[in-house]
Order: sequence, then structure tokens, then C-alpha cells
Amino acid sequence: MGLQRHVRVFALPIPLLAALVCLYASTLAIGVVCADEPSRQFDGVWDTILSCANSNGALGYSFKFPSTVKDDVLHGEKGTKGEPGWLQLDGRILRDGSAKLYVDGLVGAAQFAVGQRPAGTPYGYHVDATFSNAAGRGTRVEGRPCTVAFSKIIDNR
Repeated sequence: MGLQRHVRVFALPIPLLAALVCLYASTLAIGVVCADEPSRQFDGVWDTILSCANSNGALGYSFKFPSTVKDDVLHGEKGTKGEPGWLQLDGRILRDGSAKLYVDGLVGAAQFAVGQRPAGTPYGYHVDATFSNAAGRGTRVEGRPCTVAFSKIIDNR
């Protein structure tokens, strides 16, 4: 009974407790992976092929460009920023390989744009994707049907 009076229980918020465990584990160098640390399993250079089918009077197209993943963050870019035909693809790849990506771009030529929007008109859309260590696939969420295929060409892990 006397011992119970001297025992104190510390109640820490779970995120703080997790951070302290990760910090302690890293000082011991015991291979614990913390949630905030990038996995880097997808880091490298990826061939990226973005393809959109004919849709609503717009011609289809396909582009091939490199994307780079560093610390699980993907960035790909085609063309010169600010000029017609430019686009960029960005997003984070989670440990399980799932990714929510976003495409920003400028129409290259009216015949390839739904609604025949003029060259230089901005557009954007979301892509849901999944990655393995060597390949990935994605589909456009809204708008015309488009796919994105990824193939790792340089592994930077």
C-alpha cells in the first residue's frame, strides 16, 4: 500500500510519445522506421508516359518525360514553364505505394483540348496512382480519361 503512493503515471499525447520513441530509437541506431521519415524506396528517376484518349471532340495525345522522386516526393515536368504545352506532375508517394498526384499545365494546341480551349489556357487535374519499386500506374480522377505509366530507370536509394 505504501508503494502505491509513490508511483506516478505520466500521460503523454500519442504523437508526442511516438516522437520520443523514434528519437530514442534513432540514438540507439536500432533500425526503427518512424512515420515522419521518408521510406525512400521509390527514390530515383522514372520514365513517365501520360496518355489521354480522344474525348468530347478533343484529339488524344501521349507525352513521355522524366519524373524524379526524392524523399518520396514525385516531380515531373514537360516543356518550358509558362509556355503552351508545358505540364508538371507532383505529389507524395506513401509507404504502401499509393499516391495522390496533381497535374498542372498549359494547353499546347486547341485541337487536343476539350472545348477547343486556346493554346496557353491553364488546366489541372488529379491522378490516383500506385507504385511498386520498379513501376507505377495512375488514372485521371476528373475530366477526360487519361492514364499515367511509370517505369523506374535510375534507383537513387
